Amino acid sequence: MNKDQIKGTVKNIAGKTQQEAGKLIGSKSQQAKGLKKQVSGKIQKSVGDTKEAIRDSTKQVQHKH
Repeated sequence: MNKDQIKGTVKNIAGKTQQEAGKLIGSKSQQAKGLKKQVSGKIQKSVGDTKEAIRDSTKQVQHKH
């Protein structure tokens, strides 16, 4: 795992928590902020996943030569 995968996952969880808290207190603003944070976290994790996949494929190519 790389830092983007970890930070993205943490951000996604924090966003879910914020969204649920917004629902509990009836705050549409907090719900929207939570959703935004979730999207940001998912994007960051995807970037990390892509970096990891590239790193793995590069290692495989180097081992073949």
